[in-house]
Amino acid sequence: MSHNSFGHLFRFTTFGESHGLAIGCIVDGCPPRIALTEADIQGDLDRRRPGQSKFTTQRQEPDQVKILSGVFIEADGIQRTTGTPIGLLIENVDQRSKDYAAVAQAYRPGHADFTYDTKYGIRDPRGGGRSSARETAMRVAAGAIARKVIPDIRIRGALVQMGPHRIDRANWDWDEVNNNPFFCPDAKAAAFYADYLDGIRKNGSSIGAVIEVVAENVPAGWGAPIYGKLDSDLAAAMMSINAVKGVEIGAGFGAAELTGEDNADCMRAGNDGKPRFTSNNAGGILGGISTGQDVVVRFAVKPTSSILTPRETIDRDGKETEIFTKGRHDPCVGIRAVPVGEAMMAIVLADHMLRHRAQVG
Repeated sequence: MSHNSFGHLFRFTTFGESHGLAIGCIVDGCPPRIALTEADIQGDLDRRRPGQSKFTTQRQEPDQVKILSGVFIEADGIQRTTGTPIGLLIENVDQRSKDYAAVAQAYRPGHADFTYDTKYGIRDPRGGGRSSARETAMRVAAGAIARKVIPDIRIRGALVQMGPHRIDRANWDWDEVNNNPFFCPDAKAAAFYADYLDGIRKNGSSIGAVIEVVAENVPAGWGAPIYGKLDSDLAAAMMSINAVKGVEIGAGFGAAELTGEDNADCMRAGNDGKPRFTSNNAGGILGGISTGQDVVVRFAVKPTSSILTPRETIDRDGKETEIFTKGRHDPCVGIRAVPVGEAMMAIVLADHMLRHRAQVG
């Protein structure tokens, strides 16, 4: 299986399966002499970790990360990156492979079972193997390192829609994101989601969500036109996350409903000598290059494919059958996608910072 790496100058490669001994990644291209410990990574992993509420999978994984290489403790006692590949490892400790015996020969509708089997002629049905969202833990770990490369940039994500129910943006409060299990910036919407998702969970079903990720303090000038656009790399990054089926930048699909007058982000002279924009429909990117405004990305996450409701399918021999999936699954996998989206934003921005630095010297 190829294509397990992402990025150019800042690049990471993940390995491992959902029910294997461990998952891990190699981060290549991290600059030297950046202070880095396991604690710097663990905080982000803890936000993504399963089993923290009844609204996520009850799989109990501590997700304790180990740094295997790429750091050195200097004479001042501070552990810093050496500029060599950083190896990271997380052991899997709470697999229940027997839950997947029934899906070993039949394909779950909406899941990657059929496509993996078709492409490789073999698949690991235990939790989806390599196609499992378990892989995203290593993206979060790599993203924590990327944040250290771009310390002046603030990256935050939030769940802004669950099923058809959108938040009220007038109630947006970033401080509220960590006060509820949904990473939701609207306290009133979060209270509604609790009852709404509990009903879906008890019915053995699932629901989708929309996640918004915002990066503040991104300098103007990052990105390259045509095939190295910042927004195209961000779209690829978010689209690579498990279960993501749509990505938009700024106004996104909503821009199709605007006139040229409404869509244009008008510019005025700022007091600091930099331009001041009166709106941000472009999501902080024009012509593939950052404008200095907030970079705003949203992505849509489909409902979890593993559900208790019987669904029509076929088995490996092409025979028609029905299937339902036992085990521990997220009723809304979009919830834990929030820190994953933040990580992918950080990885892309760290990569583009290094590319820009190489260009301008």
